[in-house]
Amino acid sequence: MGIKGKIVALVVAAGSGSRAGGGMPKQYRQIGGRPLLAHTIDHLKHDRIDIIQIVIGEGQEGLFHHAVGHRSLPSPTVGGATRQQSVRNGLEALAAKGGVGAVLIHDAARPFLPPDVIERLIEALDAADGAVPVLPVVDSLAEGNGALGAQVSRNGLIRVQTPQAFRFDAILEAHRRREAPADATDDAQVAREAGFQVATVIGSQSLEKLTYEEDFMRAEQRLSAALVSRTGLGFDVHRFAEGEELWLGGLLIPHDKGLSGHSDADVVLHALTDALLGAIGEGDIGDHFPPSDPQWRGAPSSRFAEHARALIEERGGRIDHVDMTIICEAPRIGPHRDAMRQSVADLLRLPLSRVSIKATTTEQLGFTGRGEGMAAQAVATVRVPEDS
Repeated sequence: MGIKGKIVALVVAAGSGSRAGGGMPKQYRQIGGRPLLAHTIDHLKHDRIDIIQIVIGEGQEGLFHHAVGHRSLPSPTVGGATRQQSVRNGLEALAAKGGVGAVLIHDAARPFLPPDVIERLIEALDAADGAVPVLPVVDSLAEGNGALGAQVSRNGLIRVQTPQAFRFDAILEAHRRREAPADATDDAQVAREAGFQVATVIGSQSLEKLTYEEDFMRAEQRLSAALVSRTGLGFDVHRFAEGEELWLGGLLIPHDKGLSGHSDADVVLHALTDALLGAIGEGDIGDHFPPSDPQWRGAPSSRFAEHARALIEERGGRIDHVDMTIICEAPRIGPHRDAMRQSVADLLRLPLSRVSIKATTTEQLGFTGRGEGMAAQAVATVRVPEDS
């Protein structure tokens, strides 16, 4: 039969996910230092998939853009009140654009999609209108309503997973024809009700759906086991100048002089940014924000630290701890240290306990001892996937 047209992955991420807890829809909860939706998107990157289209809930645009980060994706489609309505909205949006030959409809809560499952699903569409990944039922089954009832045979039973692949015209027609009042639990059900043939392929234990808090704990453990620890060092120096503001750790510090530099000359955040970049082998602050570029003149250094944090998150990494030492004779750092720690913790989205800031002098020796400038050094410990 062959597929003519683009193959699109349609990710349903419109639910509230209240059973998982966490105070937000589960598709935006963090696992392994990244939102769940980001893991799902990254596991859908495959040579056979041309477009990844996300369906989100109404009012979730901000959460979506934070989760996606720098990934290049089409604008999301807004879903409906039920899963079936959300899928229908996504299919209609794709139909309006045209050129789609097949679609893989996937739940955002199944983030760890193996590439071989994608291959099997697409190949199955050569002989069928749709295909779903399945696993055998291995547990004993029985009736029960507070007490154990009669045993139920496992023969012929399978567990159905996503993504579910379909020829686009077939699944679009099936959704348009469905008038049943009850919400369909999956799209294979919609296709079968419309008379289309749905094949089965071997699924994967990695495709288990994250529903409850325990599921997120297991996913976190799985990702943590695959990370390696790296350390980065940063050092920066700026001279004092009259008429400048003194920014340290993202805070404006009262002083009779400030530091001179192309940005706001925040020596603490500059050292920190270099430490974070060094931990992932991404050069230094000058590579990402060249002093020769006028757009960074007077820019807040918080943007530099946030950029380094985002690079780590996009690699699936996490920041474990940062430690900074400020070297100066004046001003006194002690009165500002706690507020500075909180500022850095907020920038890096870390608990306060994982941010350390210290201060020391050089006993009036050297340029810092003479009050000509300030220096800062930083150490960052991060964990990233082994191949990063």
